[in-house]
Amino acid sequence: MNRHVLKRLFGYLKPYAAFLVFALISAVVNVAMTLWAPVLIGQAVDLIVGTGNVAFAKILPILAALGVAIGLAVLFQWLMTLCTNQATYRTVRDLRVDVFNKLTEVPFRAIDGRPHGDLISRVVNDIDQISDGLLQGFSQLFTGIVTIVGTLLFMLSINVSIALVVILVTPLSFFVAAFIAKRSYNMFRKQAEVRGEIGGYVEEMIGNQKVVKAFGYEEKAQRKFEEINGRLYYFGVRSQFYSSMTNPCTRFVNAIVYAAVGIVGALTAIAGGISIGQLTSFLIYANQYTKPFNEISGVVTELQNAFASARRVFEILDEPEQTPDKRDAIVMTKSDGRVEMKDVSFSYTPDRKLIEGLNLVTKSGERVAIVGPTGSGKTTIINLLMRFYDVDKGEISIDGVDIRTITRNSMRSMYGMVLQETWLFAGSVRDNIAYGKPGATEDEIIAAAKAAHAHGFIMRLKDGYDTIIAEDGGNISQGQKQLLCIARVMLVEPPMLILDEATSSIDTRTEMQIQRAFEKLMEGRTSFVVAHRLSTIRESDCILVMRDGHIVEQGTHDELLARKGFYARLYNSQFEKEG
Repeated sequence: MNRHVLKRLFGYLKPYAAFLVFALISAVVNVAMTLWAPVLIGQAVDLIVGTGNVAFAKILPILAALGVAIGLAVLFQWLMTLCTNQATYRTVRDLRVDVFNKLTEVPFRAIDGRPHGDLISRVVNDIDQISDGLLQGFSQLFTGIVTIVGTLLFMLSINVSIALVVILVTPLSFFVAAFIAKRSYNMFRKQAEVRGEIGGYVEEMIGNQKVVKAFGYEEKAQRKFEEINGRLYYFGVRSQFYSSMTNPCTRFVNAIVYAAVGIVGALTAIAGGISIGQLTSFLIYANQYTKPFNEISGVVTELQNAFASARRVFEILDEPEQTPDKRDAIVMTKSDGRVEMKDVSFSYTPDRKLIEGLNLVTKSGERVAIVGPTGSGKTTIINLLMRFYDVDKGEISIDGVDIRTITRNSMRSMYGMVLQETWLFAGSVRDNIAYGKPGATEDEIIAAAKAAHAHGFIMRLKDGYDTIIAEDGGNISQGQKQLLCIARVMLVEPPMLILDEATSSIDTRTEMQIQRAFEKLMEGRTSFVVAHRLSTIRESDCILVMRDGHIVEQGTHDELLARKGFYARLYNSQFEKEG
């Protein structure tokens, strides 16, 4: 699994291979200078013959060379870090861009099927974990591997027998590190999954805090959070425990290596095989040789975490994209507003059927109301008309053209959509109104706001149209947010309209004004109106009454009341409740 993830990560690193090559060269120079220093120190030690017998004249050039070695080591250490940083951050930038772009290309099923907090955690937290793992991994792996190889070569050049002692004990470090890494990866993988789960739950609770408090759900929410947090604690403690065992275990092995070098080296020096200065160099090398193993063992922890996070990120990238527009897809620039649904069948999940054999013919400029109990398929029809979801069977056409043969963007531009759930972004009032028409003039924006009866409250804001709206319109009322969304649609003046309970958050007086504005806006335009308050759709040209995914009745308000069927019962029961 790690090999597959690593291969994909290297695919993102490939464009920045030049940085990695220069980082490797810098690591080699850095390590060479670092390893040259013990040789110089050993030579200096050999010049200290005894008390009062020190060859200072020969030591000074060695000290100068030692200063140069240290200076070059520091310089190339900085260059190596610079290069690894460039490679890592550019890689992570590309990865995050690809993930975000992927989220704009996947079908709505992929977004609806996951908690939004979990998706946010993957795009933000998991990619940060990858960044941390790559940064620490490359810088320490480069220097670590080069140090190990370089130290062995220097030790072999001094004394082969002592170097062989080091080589024979080395595999023990690899075995210990590999044994622990395998177990820590599983824990880090589970930790990443639960971290995404807790992110989704927190986002859900914070985003709906009013509902939580209104239903007295605080204690239950707290218990659920503590349960998820407990699992996160469980996997977090174990992942850290396993990973933290790597360093002490490898240090124990390293201590054995250092002791073996000290004993064998001392015996060799006594036998006259090496000088005291060379033994000093050897002991320094033994310490330098074991240090990378400690660093690499620390890197293993970060890499395991990065691999677990990368797997979650790649799960998003592996999601199948929505069916692309056909090469010869039509770019629709205008529409007469004739919409037809022929034998349409659709369900969100295969085991639960929703809409079956739906037929609908809408004339140009006709005002169609869609009513029915909750779960009857009203919003689903809107999703299909906008091609947020593709039909399982049948066909939906605009002006006689199957919408699957039209580019999605051009087809959706034929509709103006106002939903019950408002959405505003952090920005000025002006920018929010002009969201669908960025090049709109000031006069056009003001005219749209006036048509939506939003101009009055906008001018009462501190900075008028320049007022900055908080994220999701947090600093204005729900009704004001709805008015801005309506103004946004009125600005683009599309040939067709979709209104899904568009005035549900607006007071009665303003609703009457908005209804008059909609009356004017809907003139000559095909309009689909989803409504729960049946009093708002009396003037519709056609009312579709839905039940269990089927149109059970169809006609004008008066015709449906005269039939005394399902619509009549819905209409009368509503007013009975109101009374």
